[in-house]
Amino acid sequence: MKPTRRIITFNHVSADGYFSRPDGSLNWVVQDPELDRSVATTIEQSKRDEGNDTLLFGRRTYEQFEAFWPHALGDSPTSPDPHHAGRSSPEMRAMAVMLNEATKLVFSRTRQEVTWKNSRLLHEVNPREIEALKAQPGKDIMIFGSGSVVSQLTQHELIDEYQFIVGPLVLGSGRQLITGVPQNLKLDLLEAKAYASGNVKLRYARSS
Repeated sequence: MKPTRRIITFNHVSADGYFSRPDGSLNWVVQDPELDRSVATTIEQSKRDEGNDTLLFGRRTYEQFEAFWPHALGDSPTSPDPHHAGRSSPEMRAMAVMLNEATKLVFSRTRQEVTWKNSRLLHEVNPREIEALKAQPGKDIMIFGSGSVVSQLTQHELIDEYQFIVGPLVLGSGRQLITGVPQNLKLDLLEAKAYASGNVKLRYARSS
């Protein structure tokens, strides 16, 4: 069965290769309104496609999102930015709407239930189940954060595109996004775009 959907991982990473501080915090992410507008435009374009957005989460990232995004929608045309306290924007509201409405699949061996709207709990990453999910009609599947899930899917060559926003700073320590890959995985560069903030967007596809 030929897959009809891709799995895309999107993550901010530091110049020395970490996607979060050791405690999981993301307050180091460099503010970038131009990048936010680009992401919001992609979300708006995606609304025209058939099917629901589907997101994959590991437990830690899900709990971070669960604590913030369900409360980020109100009567205001803007929503707060989780990376920068006190900052709010229309682009963050577009993100909040998408995250709350999307189907969320959460991989966790310790959680007994998930209560955030449109969430479903799975206890392990089963490659056959993921392949079946990709074969279903619909939009591309996204992963934010969730290093353990990204690592497992990378090991099984199930991620089709890696999108990294490389920030202009060195954290010195933290959590690596991808670990445990037993051999080299060849990637093809799709896009490299520098922003005035110093952030650089890199898009790679898994080489066929």
